[in-house]
Amino acid sequence: METTGPEELDGEQAPPMAPLSHLREPPTTKRGARTRAALVRAARKVFERDGYLDTRLTDITKEAQCAAGSFYTYFANKEEVLAAVLLEAQEDMMHPGMGRVQGTDDPYAVLEASNRAYLEAYKRNAKLMGLLEQVAQVEPEFREFRRRRADAFIRRNARGIADLQARGVADREVDPMMASRALSGMVSVMAYNAFVLGEREEGAAAGFEELVSTVTRLWANALRFPGHR
Repeated sequence: METTGPEELDGEQAPPMAPLSHLREPPTTKRGARTRAALVRAARKVFERDGYLDTRLTDITKEAQCAAGSFYTYFANKEEVLAAVLLEAQEDMMHPGMGRVQGTDDPYAVLEASNRAYLEAYKRNAKLMGLLEQVAQVEPEFREFRRRRADAFIRRNARGIADLQARGVADREVDPMMASRALSGMVSVMAYNAFVLGEREEGAAAGFEELVSTVTRLWANALRFPGHR
C-alpha cells in the first residue's frame, strides 16, 4: 500500500479511512504486489458497481482475472479488501477543511478554495463515498472509523473558525466547535445529495460552480464575515 499512514491536519493526525488491523503485510515480490494491486482495483470497481452487500468475492477475482484461491493469499474476506480499497483512495478523498487564514489572505477566498477542493474530491470519488455510507450502516468498526475521521476534520475547521474570531472576522458569539459541526455537515450532505444521489433542482442538476458558491456564501453568512452580515 502506498497510503496507509494518517494525514496531518494542522499537526493532528487524522484517523485512516479504514481499520489498519484489517490489512496484512504487503507482498514482498513484484508479482505478488501486482496481483494484490489488481485485486484492489477490481474490488473498487465491483463495490462501486454492485454495492457492498451484493458484492461476491468471486466477482472480484473474475474482474481481476485471477484464480479465486489467489484472493486468500492477500485478503481473508470482503472487509479486508474493502479496507485496502479505502486506504488506497484516502489521500484523494481527504477532506481539505477550511485551514488557517494567513496574514493578509482574503478569508472568503480561502473558504471558497477549501470548499471547492472538498467538492471536487467528493465528485471524483462519488461512488466510493456512496459505498462508505452503505458500509457504515452494516459494519460497526467501519462506522466508528468514519465517525472518528469526520470528527478530526470538524476539529480542524473549528480551529480555523476560532482563528477568524480572534481576528474579528467571524462572529465571536458562536461556539467554534458547534458552528464547525453544523457547517461541515451542511457541506457534506449537499455533496452527498448532488454527487451520490444526483439530486436535481427544478428539473435540472445544479451546476458545480453554483454549488461551490452557495455553500461558501452560507458559511460566510453564518459566521458573519464582513460584507456578509
